Amino acid sequence: MGSKPRILVARAIFPDIVERLRTHFEVEDNPGDGIWTPDALAARLADKDGAFTTGSERIDAAVLAAAPRLRIVANMAVGYNNFEVDAMTAAGVQGTNTPDVLTETTADFGFALLMATARRMAESERYLRAGLWTQWSYDMFAGGDIHGSTLGIIGMGRIGQGIARRGAHGFGMKVIYHNRSRLGAKLEAECKARHVGKEELLRTADHVVLVLPYTPAAHHTIGAAELALMKPTATLVNIARGGIVDDAALAVALRERRIAAAGLDVFEGEPRVHPDLLTVPNMVLTPHIASASVPTRRAMASLAADNLIAFFDGRGPLTPVNRPVAHPRGY
Repeated sequence: MGSKPRILVARAIFPDIVERLRTHFEVEDNPGDGIWTPDALAARLADKDGAFTTGSERIDAAVLAAAPRLRIVANMAVGYNNFEVDAMTAAGVQGTNTPDVLTETTADFGFALLMATARRMAESERYLRAGLWTQWSYDMFAGGDIHGSTLGIIGMGRIGQGIARRGAHGFGMKVIYHNRSRLGAKLEAECKARHVGKEELLRTADHVVLVLPYTPAAHHTIGAAELALMKPTATLVNIARGGIVDDAALAVALRERRIAAAGLDVFEGEPRVHPDLLTVPNMVLTPHIASASVPTRRAMASLAADNLIAFFDGRGPLTPVNRPVAHPRGY
């Protein structure tokens, strides 16, 4: 056995998980939780064998070139669009993510954001806090119904299926979905969901929820043309990734009331938010917190740590995102 592998924990995480990692590795952590520039990240990775990252650290060809010892990067997220996967594979660097452990929590949040958007909760709370509520009126913040309405889901992976079950079984919604590949008959029956084309979904759904992974092909899946297909009474919710919606086009559609409302947990270029989205009233905005329950965030951090430990003890990563990469000799 050689000396312990050296790893970088790029953001602040649960202290006990850092201590668990210290029993297996030499750890450089970041308790101050500052976000490093790409050059600063590369400098810290130069002598590291592994890294524990979040979505805020981009692992690309330039970073990999500066980190010749690097063999694995464990992302504390189900998404990994911060990874340049082909470059990592070419460099012999394993990537991992944290699927499954956040499915139900994220589906809970997606449905909560749908409800808040449809029923104008954020808009009405701002009104109340501003001291503008002086009397009741019959149409004050009247929004759209959820029960019995049509729910359209774009991206029918585990989280999309979780949202479909909540809508169909809990609220009697008619569920339609669009996905790269159709679900099997058993899953469709469990979700009470019907597969349709994207255009039909946009024209038909009362509430559209986006849960698809970000890829270059998915960039601006919802843009001005797609928004123009939606009903003026419809809502749009994005809990997937920034860049799937053209945020500038969405702001225009909301301002012109071409759709009723939108709820976003993710944004293009986050943590920056397109300034026009901040000025339209018919919006619910949250700072990428769909998986933010304490048990789920702990499970995500634990799985990322498990991936690092399993890789270096020779078992191989539990949840790889690129083809298997052999663990380094000597550990």
